[in-house]
Amino acid sequence: MLEIPTPSSLSALSNPVANSLEHLSLLDSHSNVDCTFITAAELERFVNLQSLALDFSEFTAEMARVLASTNRVPLHRLSLMIHSASLSLKSLNTMPQDEDWKALVRHSANLRVYMIAFDVKSDDMLTVLKPGIPLERIHFDSSITSVSGAVVDLISRQYDKFLTHFIVMKDAIDMLHFPDLSNNRNEDPLVLLTWKCTRLSVLAIHGYTVWAHNLIAIARLRGSDLKVLEVTEESIDFDPEELAYQDVDPVHNLTEQVSLGLGRSWHAVMDIESLCVFTDPARHFYQEMQNFSKGI
Repeated sequence: MLEIPTPSSLSALSNPVANSLEHLSLLDSHSNVDCTFITAAELERFVNLQSLALDFSEFTAEMARVLASTNRVPLHRLSLMIHSASLSLKSLNTMPQDEDWKALVRHSANLRVYMIAFDVKSDDMLTVLKPGIPLERIHFDSSITSVSGAVVDLISRQYDKFLTHFIVMKDAIDMLHFPDLSNNRNEDPLVLLTWKCTRLSVLAIHGYTVWAHNLIAIARLRGSDLKVLEVTEESIDFDPEELAYQDVDPVHNLTEQVSLGLGRSWHAVMDIESLCVFTDPARHFYQEMQNFSKGI
C-alpha cells in the first residue's frame, strides 16, 4: 500500500510496480475534495488490486467497469468515504448504477463493501445505495443532517445477507431532542434491521433516540451473535406509559433485560470520550478500514 499517494506519484509508478500492488488507499491524504487521485484509465494498470479505498465521488461507473474486467484479479474489499463536501462538487450522475455493481460482483464474487457517510443527506443516500452493492459495513456520522428511517429501512431490505456492522451517530447539539428514527411508527427501523440482517454483529448508536423497549427487543433478537452493542446513555429514552406500570428502577431493569438478551453483562455507554467510534469517527474508519482490507 502506498504510504503517501498523490496524483503525480500514482501516475509516475512504473507498470511493473503498479501491476504488483494488491492494496491501495487513496483516503488518508485526501484533504482536497476537488482533487482527483486516479482516473479509470490509470486504474487499469493496477490489475492485481485486492482492496481499494477511495472517496465515493471518485468511484465512477467507468471505474467499476474497469474493476469488473476479466483480465484482472477479483477485488475483495472496497472502502468508500462519502462526504457532503465532495458530493457538492461532483455530480452523482457519474456514480455506478445497479447494473455496474452487479457486473462487478459477477467478476468479484467475494467482494464486500465498507461505507462511511459524513453529513450526507438522506435523499442522496437513497440514491447512492444501489441494491447490487454487497454492503457489509456502514457508518453514518453527522452534525447537520440526520439519517432517516427510510434509509435504515432500505438498508435492512437490500443488504440483509451481507450487513455485519451498522453505526449511526449524530453530534448532540440539543441534548433534549434527539432524532427518532421510528418517527412514531409501530415498527422501529432499528429493530427491523436487527431482525432482517441475520449477520449483524456490531451495532453502535449515539445522538438518536433509542426507546428502552426497542433496545431490549434488539438484544433478544440477536442474542449472543450481537458481539458489540454500544448505545450512549443519553440516547436511551423510556415510554412514560410503560414506566407507570413498573415498580423497579427503569435503568436497572433495562440493563438487566438487555444483559439477559445478549447472554452477557451489558450497560449503556456512560463516557462517550472513551470510544473512538463516537469521538473521532474518521480515525475509527481508517483503523477499521485497514482491518477490513486485511481480512481477505
